[in-house]
Amino acid sequence: MKKIKPYAALLGALVTFGALAATPKDTLVVAKNIEDIVALDPAQAFEFSSGEIVSNIYEPLVQYDARDPSKILPGVAASWKAAADGKSLEFTLRPNAVFASGNPVRAEDVIFSFRRVIKLNKAPAFILAQLGWTNDNIAQMVTRLPNGNVSVAWSGVFGPGYVLNVLAARPGNIVDEKLVMANEQAGDLGNAWLNRNSAGSGAFTLKLFKPKEVLLLEANKRSVEAPKLNGVLFRNVTEPATQRLLIEQGDADIARDLGPDQIAAMRSRTDVRIEDFPQAAVHFISLNQKSEKLRNPAVWEAMRYLVDYDGISKQLLRGQLRVHQAFLPVGFAGALTTTPYKLDPERAKAILTQAGISNLEIDLDLINAPRFMDMAQSMQGTMAKAGIKLNLLPGTGAQVITRYRARQHQAMLLYWGPDFFDPHSNAKAFAYNVDNSDGAYQSTTTWRNSWLVPELSAKAMDALKESNPARRAALYQALQQEVQAKSPIIMTFQDQNQAAFRSNVKGYVQGSVPDLIKYEGVTK
Repeated sequence: MKKIKPYAALLGALVTFGALAATPKDTLVVAKNIEDIVALDPAQAFEFSSGEIVSNIYEPLVQYDARDPSKILPGVAASWKAAADGKSLEFTLRPNAVFASGNPVRAEDVIFSFRRVIKLNKAPAFILAQLGWTNDNIAQMVTRLPNGNVSVAWSGVFGPGYVLNVLAARPGNIVDEKLVMANEQAGDLGNAWLNRNSAGSGAFTLKLFKPKEVLLLEANKRSVEAPKLNGVLFRNVTEPATQRLLIEQGDADIARDLGPDQIAAMRSRTDVRIEDFPQAAVHFISLNQKSEKLRNPAVWEAMRYLVDYDGISKQLLRGQLRVHQAFLPVGFAGALTTTPYKLDPERAKAILTQAGISNLEIDLDLINAPRFMDMAQSMQGTMAKAGIKLNLLPGTGAQVITRYRARQHQAMLLYWGPDFFDPHSNAKAFAYNVDNSDGAYQSTTTWRNSWLVPELSAKAMDALKESNPARRAALYQALQQEVQAKSPIIMTFQDQNQAAFRSNVKGYVQGSVPDLIKYEGVTK
């Protein structure tokens, strides 16, 4: 593969901001906070930034249309059809598809990739496990047919449309079995190697990753649609003011984490443009039920009246958050848009007093980034008005998410994006937990907050089984109303992302979730 000459100089200049007069013509430079990255193996990656990276390196069997995720497009599979039994799909792979290594994409790679996700059982494995797949049956559920096609079977009451949505999600990405297994260590199926390297057939390959510093993607010239630029360089820049400086000086082509002050200051510039991208991420405060002092529902109810929703949305983060108090984001079928809670410290104080609660002190974990710090400091002030002392515990995205997954927090200020485009994705995350044991890891907010909800779980599964769209949407609305009113998860906002671009940057695509951010069509 062609070596990209500017990279050495570009990487050397990373140590000093402003060292470049302009970015290289064949490399896109993105200023972004990438400290949330824990893993880059598609069988493990479960963070926002890692989702963005993985989706530009790998291809699933089928994929979402980034501009309209209700549409499913071909990926590694050129076509598919439902079997007569209604419980399996047959996929025809794209002719002459190859990985970046040059190895052909085979049915065996698809089978290996799915089995690998189930066997490793990392954070996103539950997405594929929803199809009834286990270590014991996966060999019978995903098979190679005599004609070379791949058969994907499932158990459950849902149909092919739901299965396609699941297969288009991040753990459905296909990896190069030969390359991965050549780098296996101690039976890890290449997991350690794939967190610093890549083995996909997508538009880019992973050239370099230095956590908390830089990540470099290099164009995959063998991809079905070769990128127009030779590379994408992500510079880890956590301060919005520094991102603004880089974009204004021309040392970055895109700035992704700007605050409202930086956005407002640049709107009049002719060499920079601002674009708005509605996002499906929802924000919340969650209370870990392992902590006895946080188990009283009066605490949950009071805290709902101790968030300055309008102040945070309209004054602190102008245009970057909208008040949203339900787990389904606007844009999903059945999304609940009512916002019954307002800042009311006196009402919150009365709720706590009636419950005999006073001098409550809570440790709140949060990501050490300006928007989260601004939100947390506002909440710290308003909660103090009702006698709740919030101790803020900021950390990097990776640190905070790791603590959350280990259930080591008291309270958490975080956000959640759907894993696939079906209401069940968030319904399971916020209203499903039938096994609360420490050994039964689940990638859900319910489990991570030790909130066992068998009755809600049954209702979530009833909604999944409902085939009538109108009735299904109504079931999800009812489920959201219950979580909205009676859960230790306090829904607050929905994301509205704003980014700054140098005026010469064209062809960037950003869908409503990080997995739908695409760079192959970008020019500059």
